[in-house]
Amino acid sequence: MMKHPLEMQYGPLDGWTILLFMGGLSISFFLFQVIKATRLVMLGSPDNRFDSWGLRIKEMLVGWLGQKKVLRDRVAGTMHVLMFWGFLMLGSDMLDLASANYFSENLLPSIFKNPWNGIVELGYTTALIGATAALIRRVAFTPDKLKGKSQLEGNFILVLILTITSTSFIIESPENPSSTWEPIGFFVSDSLDLSSSVIVASYWAHMFAICCFLVLIPVSKHMHLVMAIPNVFFHDTNAMGTMRPLAVDENGKAIPLEDLDIDSFGVSTFDQYTWRQIIDGWSCTSCARCQDVCPAYESGKGLNPMQVIHDVRNYANEHAPILLKGENPEETMLARITSEAVWACTTCNACVDICPLYIEHVPKLTDLRRNAMMETMEYPEELNVAMGNLESASNPYGFGPHERADWASDLDVKVGQPAEYIYFVGCAASFDERNQKVARATISLMKEAGLDVGILGMQEGCSGDPARRAGNEYLFQMLAETNIMTFQELGVKRIVASCPHCFHTLGKEYSDYGADELEVFHHTEIMAKLQEEGKLPDFDKEGKSITFHDPCYLGRIGDVIDEPRSVLGGVDVEIERHGKDSFCCGAGGAQMWMEEDSDKRVNKIRAEEIAATGCDTVAIGCPFCSVMVKDGLDTVGSEMDVKDVAELLWEQIVARDKEIHSATSLTND
Repeated sequence: MMKHPLEMQYGPLDGWTILLFMGGLSISFFLFQVIKATRLVMLGSPDNRFDSWGLRIKEMLVGWLGQKKVLRDRVAGTMHVLMFWGFLMLGSDMLDLASANYFSENLLPSIFKNPWNGIVELGYTTALIGATAALIRRVAFTPDKLKGKSQLEGNFILVLILTITSTSFIIESPENPSSTWEPIGFFVSDSLDLSSSVIVASYWAHMFAICCFLVLIPVSKHMHLVMAIPNVFFHDTNAMGTMRPLAVDENGKAIPLEDLDIDSFGVSTFDQYTWRQIIDGWSCTSCARCQDVCPAYESGKGLNPMQVIHDVRNYANEHAPILLKGENPEETMLARITSEAVWACTTCNACVDICPLYIEHVPKLTDLRRNAMMETMEYPEELNVAMGNLESASNPYGFGPHERADWASDLDVKVGQPAEYIYFVGCAASFDERNQKVARATISLMKEAGLDVGILGMQEGCSGDPARRAGNEYLFQMLAETNIMTFQELGVKRIVASCPHCFHTLGKEYSDYGADELEVFHHTEIMAKLQEEGKLPDFDKEGKSITFHDPCYLGRIGDVIDEPRSVLGGVDVEIERHGKDSFCCGAGGAQMWMEEDSDKRVNKIRAEEIAATGCDTVAIGCPFCSVMVKDGLDTVGSEMDVKDVAELLWEQIVARDKEIHSATSLTND
């Protein structure tokens, strides 16, 4: 057997000296960059991510090790998984190669040697297949999102992986590889008459590629190989889309406004982001999945969620000398990310949901909004009207509170009285004529089923969603505390909301302010339950074809996907993007109260997708989606009906009652 390349002499130098020089330089550079990044991360403000250990470990197993989110993209995901799992399996061989086989020959028990060799070769093989497929895809079948962009870094990394994996089979060939455990190495050894010089050259090419990889990891997107583990482990375990209070006490609950004493709001400087938010900057793989699902980006606005994450990392690296001195650069985070990007976000959380490394894009933008809204006053002027109306009238429309229950004056429903279920009407259904029909249908259905239901009337205030998503956290907390006080006075325990934004805010965020025992249901959940119990009839489409548009705060954020479809007896054609992958209507994130360029309208994109189903009717489960989808369909020239799920079911009941009444009248005549 030939001598190991490390034990050979190369002129005045031996192999160990060469490896020590190469490895020492690359490892030193790698550690220097990782330590620098870690120091920058630790400049971030505190963030308690040390709870829910069981959930975090589970998510590590399925999210990081199992690559759950990566595999949502079957093509690119499979290639990445092959490389990821391949490197996990071959990792120990790098130690063996760097120690002249000391690990396998002296430390590894002989009983494990063959299985270990088999795992290592399988790792090299899967990584080789994944890298080859990825390189071919990039060069020959370039995805649209990569066209026009430099692919030098990504392609070079893939070439390094190909070098590492392909040379491994040559390196193992003189070591009597097993035909059972190392079939590729055995084939190379048995079928190819390789000279010792080829084997030695392959070894040094292998080690040089590894050293190059170590140098490139911390200065490229491949830093995610280091930061992915803490990023996934310390992911946000709260419900998706849940924003955090301005300040919390030792129990993690919001400090009441009357006791609030803080010097700044939101984020302006780098160190005001939390350490976990900053890690995101070094965890991004630049896969552009967040970019692909962002409604603002797709409609041509100045927001790219991937660029936001890059901005955090680039800001840190460019200003590192100043930041590490404990000082703040003149450039603010808002200036780096840009106001246009910050105010274009609909907070639909599609970017957060799709990210394979659990990056939290939206909070970075909403935290900047808080500072712009409550401290620097750098926000869109058109928000002044909505915010002013919320503050004075507790609704963004500006109507008087005494008008909140006018729509229900003839429905014989409890107003401001205790009831088993309180229907939280919301501002849109209280004051918008189109959505008042939804409120009437919802109350009528609940009464038809025999439920004890009431409304709050003028005691109801806005849930605070528009204020919170716009960054006016102080106003949101004021509205929340007022509503919670009302709930407590009336003994409200169960709430039904037809607005997904109210559904989310009341159900997922009010608990931080003292409403821990509040049960909140979307009206489609209640309808589905009542149908199941036989208290409401099944829906009869009567020959009409129906599709359903999933509101972001209902489907993706609220995880209510099956219930609306159940009420309708299923849909005839699904919209191309539906369920958790649904595309935003464009109204969320307080966009309903801001201007949108006519040539950059999100609802037009969604309307085209809805119209493409060819259905007669699109069912809706959100008052804002109802407005935006109807407007979008009118823009694209579609005559599809737009109706809430409750409207469709109630119209059927009314029609049947009329038929029965008519038939009874004819019989009596």
